[in-house]
Amino acid sequence: MRKVLLGLIGAGIQRSLAPALQEEEARHHGIRVHYQLIDLDGSSRGVEALPGLIEAARIMGFAGLNITHPCKQSVIPLLDSLSEEARSIGAVNTVIRAGDRLIGHNTDGWGWSWGFRRALPQADLGRVVLLGAGGAGSAIAYEVLRLGAAKLLILDPDASRASALAERMNSIHEAGRASAVGDIAAAMEGATGLIHATPTGMDKLPGLPLPASLLRPELWVSEIVYFPLETELLKAAGRIGCATADGGHMSVGQALRGFKLFTGREPDAARMDAHFRRLVS
Repeated sequence: MRKVLLGLIGAGIQRSLAPALQEEEARHHGIRVHYQLIDLDGSSRGVEALPGLIEAARIMGFAGLNITHPCKQSVIPLLDSLSEEARSIGAVNTVIRAGDRLIGHNTDGWGWSWGFRRALPQADLGRVVLLGAGGAGSAIAYEVLRLGAAKLLILDPDASRASALAERMNSIHEAGRASAVGDIAAAMEGATGLIHATPTGMDKLPGLPLPASLLRPELWVSEIVYFPLETELLKAAGRIGCATADGGHMSVGQALRGFKLFTGREPDAARMDAHFRRLVS
């Protein structure tokens, strides 16, 4: 039986579903995957440990790694090359070993897009509001513009980060389609859709990322938080009749793309989605 060693590097990752999803799907393909959590919170060290961890992964024969907060940008200089997506987004969440080379990919945008098209196939992309310009927000901005969003309004507590993301997206896609804005009420006026890409709503950070009064029934809402699967934002949106996509769609999409990159095999999307939803139920 083929054996594959994988891992996840990040902070506060003990609740990650990646090991269960990757190991179980591999079993159906006759592959034995061992997926190791490498949690920076388990020591007194932070991203400064990353060069040593990447070197250790090379020596130990890891076939691939997932990379999460706070390492998605810091890992880039430690890799041998980047995919076009990772370079455009400016962040890496998946590393693949090819011979003695480590290649950085980003499956965040692809994973979001897979879930979004599945859950909201008729979504109007005329005027989209994106809350959050971090690693996930950057990947989603790239992807929603690629899907044809006419106007993308980006908000982040760090205004300079929102501005930098809008500028980068306008340099990649058609100029003027992305804008950084500071007023959430003005941004939501006339919006056709809302993408939430901040930690607000997670079990450890409950609450709403914007006033519920700014939601309207004709708006679609896409969430990336999946602990819990039904966030306060999705509850508020559901109560007034918004079409919604929960964060599980993106999580499964990421896992599907990751599995293909790690193993070269085509995963069973329905099986992985059902497994994910059993795990979070």
